[in-house]
Amino acid sequence: MPDFNDLTLLPFCAGLTLLGLIGSWFAWRRRGAAAGVRGVAWSLLPVSLYLTGLLELVWDVVRSAVSWVSHLIFSPTVWAGAALFGVSVVLYVVSGVAKGRRSPEKPAKTKPTAPAGELTSTGPAPASASAPAAKPAKAPKGAKASQQESSEFDEIEDILKRHGIN
Repeated sequence: MPDFNDLTLLPFCAGLTLLGLIGSWFAWRRRGAAAGVRGVAWSLLPVSLYLTGLLELVWDVVRSAVSWVSHLIFSPTVWAGAALFGVSVVLYVVSGVAKGRRSPEKPAKTKPTAPAGELTSTGPAPASASAPAAKPAKAPKGAKASQQESSEFDEIEDILKRHGIN
C-alpha cells in the first residue's frame, strides 16, 4: 500500500474542498440556506484534516485495518486461531448447559421443625402447609370506620400468618 505523501494529498484535499463548495452553492440555491451551510461544513473537512495532521492519522488507521484484514484472510495461522476461539466458545457454552443439567446432590438431613410461630435459634419457624390458618372472628356490625379498620387488620393478620409470623 502506498505511503502517506504530503505533496500529493494537499492538492487532493484542496480539490475535494473546491468540488464540495461548488456543490454547496448549488444546494444553497435549490434547497435553501440550511442545505448550503451544511454542504460548506462538509466541504471544509478535507482541508481541515490535512492542516491539523489528522489526515495522516486517518491514513495510518485505514492502512493498518486493510493490512490486518488481508492477513486475516490469507493467513492459515490466523484461521487456526479463529477456529480455536470458536471451539473455546462452544466448550464454554456446553459446560454451562451441562452444569445446569447436573443431578442434584443428596439432600442433607433435615432437622425436626418447631411448631409454626415458635422462635428457634434461626428465627421464627415457618408455618406449615398442613396446619390450617385460623380465620379471624368477624367484628359485629357497627360503624363503617370500625369495619373498614378491622378488615384491613384482618388482611394484614392473614398475610403475617401465611409468612409464619404471629
